[in-house]
Amino acid sequence: MKLGATGFGGPVALIGYMHRDLVAEQKWYTEEEYKEALTLAQLAPGPLASQLGTYLAYLHYGYLGATLASVAFLIPSFTMVVALGIAYKVFNGLPWMQAAFYGIGGAVVGIIGISTYRLTAKSIGDFTPASIRSKWLLWLFFLTTFILTFISQAQVLWVFVGAGLLYMFHKSPPDWFGRSGTRINALWLIAGAGFWRWDTKVLRQMAVFFAKAGGFVFGSGLAIIPFLHATVTDYHWINEKTFLDAVAVAMITPGPVLITVAFIGYLTQGFPGALVSAFCVFLPTFLMTLIVAPYFKRIAQNRSIKSFVDGITAAVIGAIAGSVVLIGFKTCVPDRVHIDPVPVVMAIITVLSLLYIKKMREPYIILAAAAVGILVRYVH
Repeated sequence: MKLGATGFGGPVALIGYMHRDLVAEQKWYTEEEYKEALTLAQLAPGPLASQLGTYLAYLHYGYLGATLASVAFLIPSFTMVVALGIAYKVFNGLPWMQAAFYGIGGAVVGIIGISTYRLTAKSIGDFTPASIRSKWLLWLFFLTTFILTFISQAQVLWVFVGAGLLYMFHKSPPDWFGRSGTRINALWLIAGAGFWRWDTKVLRQMAVFFAKAGGFVFGSGLAIIPFLHATVTDYHWINEKTFLDAVAVAMITPGPVLITVAFIGYLTQGFPGALVSAFCVFLPTFLMTLIVAPYFKRIAQNRSIKSFVDGITAAVIGAIAGSVVLIGFKTCVPDRVHIDPVPVVMAIITVLSLLYIKKMREPYIILAAAAVGILVRYVH
């Protein structure tokens, strides 16, 4: 719960905090146990930090420990996101809040852009001729889903699964394939923010949608961005501006980036929507960890499974990159004709800050961008 309340900085920072607190200081886990847990978190679908915490708790305290750790980790960030959703719904008509999120839009594009760059370099390889030659098939998956996402503004799950299977058969075909050949006032705020307003049919749609999205998040919460963008393009639950605001909320709150789904769920269907979206998006991660955990030592050594995950990861990262370009275009060219200089400048400053200022953190950038947005709007 402490980590969920204070763990800013995304998945890489969160797994670092776990190592510091649980291995180095408390000595509850050995280096070997931590590395084993981290391997599972990287191989299985689900946000990295949540997977890691769930498996570590399972190692010593079984299913009950894994359940308690998972719930405790999510409660603080879920509470903060719902509170921000209430404020957003109640006060978004006020000029100062609209101005703040106007400035934030460009910063969010820069943050997810640089995060995607780092994720690509870590998961596939550097953007060099040598890397492209040696991992040409992974780069082909990346480029294919990048183009598909940008053109169609949608994601097709079978493309990701197909990429995983194709790379598995290319790189490390399983044994059976070789043998067979076939492989404010609180009450007023709650009342004014639609806290208990929902549509049962939409809640069912959200449950299915977020459960599917949660099953294809490999390595980083950012991987869910191309899936979540369907809330704008396919379901029309929110608009493009609100989608960017939701990503911004995830960046300024501690805990997993994936918790942004609670913000989207709240704006769409009130508090029940927030509960359903958060529960369903993390459920596949939780179940996968508990199902795999007893057999993980054997699975971790399977080269075919590792290749399958590598193929899916390359395709998903390509879709993330395509979504970043698409979101950036819609943010910086809102009418598809004229470029809005403010989000463009904010995106560039954000990228440069994250690249060249070592101690720069995303929440600071978001707050600074909000101040710039208010200043620009009120100056005009």
